[in-house]
Amino acid sequence: MDQNEFQRPDPDDLLTLANKKPRGKLKIFFGACAGIGKTYAMLQEAQRLLAQGLDIIVGVVETHERQETAALLKGLPQLPPKYLHHHDRRVTAFDIDGALARHPAIILMDELAFSNPKGCRHPKRWQDVDELLEAGIDVLTTINVQHLESLNDVVGAITSIRVRETIPDHIFDQADDVVLVDLPPDDLRQRLKDGKVYISGQAERAIEHFFRKGNLIALRELALRRTADRVDDQMRAFRDTRGQKPVWHTRDNLLLCIGYNAGNEKLIRTAARLAAKLDCVWHAVYVETPKLHRLPESKRRTILNALKLAQDLGAETATLSDSHEEKAILRYAREHNLGKILIGRYYGAYSKLFGYKWRPDFAERLGKLGPDLDLIIVALKDRKPWDKESRDTRPFHEKWRVPIQGFIMAIVLCTLTTFFSRTFLLTLDKANLVTLYLLGVVIIALFYGRWPSVFAAFINVVSFDLFFVQPHWSLSVKEMQYLLTFTVMLIVGVVVGNLTAGIRYQARVARHREQRTRYLYEITRELSRALNEEDVARISYHFLSNSFQAKTGLLLPDSNHRLYQVKSNNGGQMQIDEAIAKWCFDKKQPAGAGTDTLPGVPYQLLPITTPSQVFAVLAIESSNLRQLLVPEQQRLLQTFTGIIANALERLHLARSAESAKLETEREQLCNSLLAALSDDLRTPLTVMFGQTEILMLNLSAENSPHTKQINQIRQQILSTFRLVNNLLDMARIQSRGIQLNLEWYPLKEIVSSALRSLEYSLQRYNVELSLPANLFLHCDATLLERVFINLLENAIKYTHEQTLLGIQATIEQKQIHIEVWDAGIGVPSGQEQLIFNKFSRTSKESAIPGVGLGLAICRAIIEIHGGKIWVTNNKRGGASFHFVLPLEEPPKIEYALEGI
Repeated sequence: MDQNEFQRPDPDDLLTLANKKPRGKLKIFFGACAGIGKTYAMLQEAQRLLAQGLDIIVGVVETHERQETAALLKGLPQLPPKYLHHHDRRVTAFDIDGALARHPAIILMDELAFSNPKGCRHPKRWQDVDELLEAGIDVLTTINVQHLESLNDVVGAITSIRVRETIPDHIFDQADDVVLVDLPPDDLRQRLKDGKVYISGQAERAIEHFFRKGNLIALRELALRRTADRVDDQMRAFRDTRGQKPVWHTRDNLLLCIGYNAGNEKLIRTAARLAAKLDCVWHAVYVETPKLHRLPESKRRTILNALKLAQDLGAETATLSDSHEEKAILRYAREHNLGKILIGRYYGAYSKLFGYKWRPDFAERLGKLGPDLDLIIVALKDRKPWDKESRDTRPFHEKWRVPIQGFIMAIVLCTLTTFFSRTFLLTLDKANLVTLYLLGVVIIALFYGRWPSVFAAFINVVSFDLFFVQPHWSLSVKEMQYLLTFTVMLIVGVVVGNLTAGIRYQARVARHREQRTRYLYEITRELSRALNEEDVARISYHFLSNSFQAKTGLLLPDSNHRLYQVKSNNGGQMQIDEAIAKWCFDKKQPAGAGTDTLPGVPYQLLPITTPSQVFAVLAIESSNLRQLLVPEQQRLLQTFTGIIANALERLHLARSAESAKLETEREQLCNSLLAALSDDLRTPLTVMFGQTEILMLNLSAENSPHTKQINQIRQQILSTFRLVNNLLDMARIQSRGIQLNLEWYPLKEIVSSALRSLEYSLQRYNVELSLPANLFLHCDATLLERVFINLLENAIKYTHEQTLLGIQATIEQKQIHIEVWDAGIGVPSGQEQLIFNKFSRTSKESAIPGVGLGLAICRAIIEIHGGKIWVTNNKRGGASFHFVLPLEEPPKIEYALEGI
């Protein structure tokens, strides 16, 4: 079979694509608030499109009785509305099925954030619009800035009015076209006064509240900025499709260039003030050149601290890598469309030699390569060549150990080359001997760097002159052509040595970067497989020890919030001060060596955190602390801690999800068991209760002495019935199967019904009532009666006979406070919240019958009614159960008086 047959597209797929209708286009008329003229502008656009012969129809347009707006509806075909019945009222709604059947080219849908009445297909109008767009119908609509979900709380804070009808921001962002309809606040307020927005009575109230001038100015700014952000995103998308183009100064964006010398703090604070004044985004970058790794540690730490300060002040920070600073800066500025670049410049005589500047400074190079950028230069304090900041403060043996070795090896290699050449290669042409000397320069540059290679080039020229050019053993030259040979030899040696040293250095940097990248990849891969905290600690120990050549320890909190150190692979542990680790964990701040907190400690402590939680503390102790504090190692360590934090967070979320799943399954099993048990018990209890009632009637008629015993059996059956009802109610509550039957009932009637249900149990108790007269509650009387029954039964269980019980109700502002109290043994300390949990019983209750559901049901019923329940110990020595319920104004009853 020919290979092309495998690449032939499926005909069915082609037909599907050909028959698929393109999505309609959405055009939004956007404004700051009502009355701006969005609907008017939309109708004007509709009249223009109708004049062009397009099939356009009015789906929904709200004119609000504005004559100028209503006049623009003339000639526009309108879709008949759909009528619904809601709360015995006839309401109109948008007929989406009629619109889809009519399928016009364009439809008008005013007020995009509108909430549809019940009975419609979608709860929101923007969902209707989305379905119309999917059907290939273009839509014109309107929206105010306060209806955008992301700005809803901002508008609420400005106007003190919370708008409930909102749309997701992606609807606005994905619109094909947004037309800003704007009107100055004074003109809008004048329209309100003229009655062109609301009727006269509403206009005055609107001007005093929502339409205050300050509110209108703020809303107008929000609308303008939101539209500008959308246009800016469109401009960025357009530039991205066109490749690298000159920066477009459509808005002020600032780029700060951080150097390695002093003065970064002044630059950063100047950039932060300028960005705040311009109200713009600003970036802070540092270019990592080969020179960085030759800088002393103090300067490299200055760079790291400067980037951290910029980030704390709100900048987006980045570290670029390039051998030419100006090219990296320009590339970053063009990628992010940053039109203003802020740099610092020092002034001093040391920048020139004999009055001549040998190399253009950074500002000149940047201005020459990027003429379309605005450069802002901040003057920094003059540096002196002898300033401490300019000196390398490393110990002498560290600075010169490698160069001295290179100088010695250059001498040795030059000696060997000379001896070998004079012994075996005297017959060769002198040009070939020059290449042999150049090979030695390359070898020295490859292994020892730049300055030893320069020294090697110089001594090779001297050796060549002494031993191979007449007169021998003298630096004098008879033939002038050898001067050119010496010069070329020296220049070529220096250039080749420098290039080789540069390539060697770049290879070393690339090798270190590859190693760091490999470590990050491997630790990420291994931590993704970790199953518990011990695995995370073991993996972290391995990679941190190899990366930093240091001892490490990971401290995790236990169930008592005390930190314990996870053992390493070899079973060893670091000696860590628990107080310092606890401070680091609580404050979320690093401590120890290299920090501002207890820098004398030999190890460094870093909190392992995510934005929501602190998970652990990492301790690391290096044999060479200075290698741990260089900026590159610090960034690597911060990356490691972030990866470890993500791994611990993943374990925490997985454990929480598993616990939630088990809890849900347990609840479902418990509810099923309760429902099945209660249903199975109700049938025999009903039979027993009926037979007991018949037996009592017969014995009462015969005046039998066993009537009292039968009545006790009856009361126990009723008590068991209430227990079964509690089981069934709890199952219904957990499955959200209870629907409140809210009616107006007098409180006294509810309490009296509960007391009658417990009449036999309360015969040996004294009950005090203190209830307001003529107090009506809007509640489910059956459920509220169950609350009183359960609370009184609970009081009976934990009190002796003849104990005083009471029910008291008081009105407090817009709620009623009800207290059911007793003079019994009270509630054990610390159990005030526990007793409201399902099946929760204290140790004192082991001999008391019950399953621990009564109070849990009380809490559920009170919370369903929008109230709150709690318990305290009263002055009488017993328990007081309090609950509050919202108190509503009862409806007024009007009596029709007939003629007397």
